[in-house]
Amino acid sequence: MKAAETPIAIGADHAGLPLKAVLRAALEEAGHPVLDLGTHGPESVDYPDFGRAVAEAVAGGQARFGVVVCGTGIGISIAANRNPAIRCALVHDVTGARLTREHNDANVVAFGARMIGPEVALDALRTFLATPFAGGRHAPRVAKLSPDRNETP
Repeated sequence: MKAAETPIAIGADHAGLPLKAVLRAALEEAGHPVLDLGTHGPESVDYPDFGRAVAEAVAGGQARFGVVVCGTGIGISIAANRNPAIRCALVHDVTGARLTREHNDANVVAFGARMIGPEVALDALRTFLATPFAGGRHAPRVAKLSPDRNETP
């Protein structure tokens, strides 16, 4: 993972907390500034709050990318995608991480802590961060996902 100046926002519910800790440590070790938006303890919390917080940080420019984690990754990815500026993809492997950046210009990646092991998640996160958007034939499709359908990515 190549370090960047703009932070990477990260958030998880209680089920995703252990995987979030692993991912955060790897990001920091690689030199990425991290904006940790919680949760910070094992108490039961609601995943939409953390998906929304990460989405708002990315949409508002406080973070370049976002990482969200819950038990399955499904709920928190849905929560993040409620923000029209977010393209959050739930990934389970390196191929999904690469393709969602190349084809969809995803700006938030979601992981399911109960669905993926830490090593696979780390590899997928590294790939997500290192993969550029391919543009080209994918650009008009991504533009259709934008809040203003007339803007170009």
